Amino acid sequence: MQRVIYLQAAAPAKPAEGQACNGCGVCCADEPCPLGQLLGTHRRGGCRALAWNEAQGRYRCGAITEPATHLPKALRWAAPALSLVARRLVAAGKGCDSSVMAQRPG
Repeated sequence: MQRVIYLQAAAPAKPAEGQACNGCGVCCADEPCPLGQLLGTHRRGGCRALAWNEAQGRYRCGAITEPATHLPKALRWAAPALSLVARRLVAAGKGCDSSVMAQRPG
């Protein structure tokens, strides 16, 4: 089944599965990880924590980079812990684990 996901035109191309993550955003735009499901309250569609970083020209996990914005006000005190836990849960820096076949229009 083909799906269309929309990403920034400047986003890097998706690396091959197993290669280093380059912040292409394909995996998170396709579906949220378990942490994204918990923070975004949905299981299908793009992760609400996916954030474009204009200066870096890549996508980042907002639960890591801006954790307080993904927590209710009463729990924002836990933002530093969420950032640390999120790095582990999304396997930040461990490489591409998405088998999604990505193709640019054109």
